[in-house]
Amino acid sequence: MVSPPKEESIEETRPEPDASAEGASGAYLIQLARQAMACQFEVYLNASGPGSEADGAVAALDLVNELEQQLSAYRADSEICQLAATAYLRPVPVESRLFQLLELSLQLHRDTHGAFDITAGPLTKVWGFFDREGKVPLESDLADAMALVGSNQIELNSEDQTLSLAREGVELNLGSIGKGYALDRCQEVLLDANVEDFLIHGGTSSVLAHGIRRDGSARDGWEVGVPHPLRPDRRIGTVHLKNEALGTSGAAFQAFFHQGKKYGHVLDPRTGRPATKVLSSTVIAPTAALADALATACYVMGPDETETCLENYPDVSVLLVIEGKRRGSVETIMLGEMSQRLIGTTSTSSE
Repeated sequence: MVSPPKEESIEETRPEPDASAEGASGAYLIQLARQAMACQFEVYLNASGPGSEADGAVAALDLVNELEQQLSAYRADSEICQLAATAYLRPVPVESRLFQLLELSLQLHRDTHGAFDITAGPLTKVWGFFDREGKVPLESDLADAMALVGSNQIELNSEDQTLSLAREGVELNLGSIGKGYALDRCQEVLLDANVEDFLIHGGTSSVLAHGIRRDGSARDGWEVGVPHPLRPDRRIGTVHLKNEALGTSGAAFQAFFHQGKKYGHVLDPRTGRPATKVLSSTVIAPTAALADALATACYVMGPDETETCLENYPDVSVLLVIEGKRRGSVETIMLGEMSQRLIGTTSTSSE
């Protein structure tokens, strides 16, 4: 994803000034990493100052651990799981920032006509993706899961900041927006610490960049590679991010085969089945939460629905990669300003 000229990898430490980095006029990067949310979060800083900026990066990564305890669908004692366990009985108070995230999730559900849905957890489980053991479900089991899916079963009371669920068994799963939200919160910590130039990512699929990469080049912002959906060693191209975020969704490497057919992990909550319209979707948006969520939604919706959806998001750009006419090839569809943003596009052949 990120191609820095040189990095200093640091885990839970505060780096000291480095003579070689200082002499390179900020060409080197300092990297701080933390394992969280089933992936690696990393913060990249320009290694051109005294090193105190790393304190802010450590504080940001500390926050990611706190947010995981709040947002994880894999922890029975997380706030999101505790809410689902009781909110069908009575309205339950929700922490203010989490309430805002839930409001955004419901707005996205409406704008995408159900393609983005934080209640799709039962589908993930019935298809075996929750436990990373993919399987084709029985139609009866799929129907039971679908009965529990639909964000219309969530009621938010903005006055009291409470959550109610329509029935027992409705789940809340923020997996398609949680990492992006965490990056947005990390940015707040870094900016509060007077850190202006940084790139942060969660598992490489969610990226947020602020300020510029001080490497002596004339480029504005931070260079980020857009991965090829079929060849992990290749890129579709690169974009430069500045004070914005990028999210990518694809199912090429989280899938299983059954009777010769491939089933990917990105499910369409409207049908209950794996989405198949595109190979990958990449979204550039003002916030990482929005980029993260729309990347999933656009993958589900495909080109036509995505184009219509973007009427509500004029500051969002989308790249969709679909199968090409020749076997083993891919084609790109660029919406919004993506055609002006994507540079160095490689060959569309995956062979």
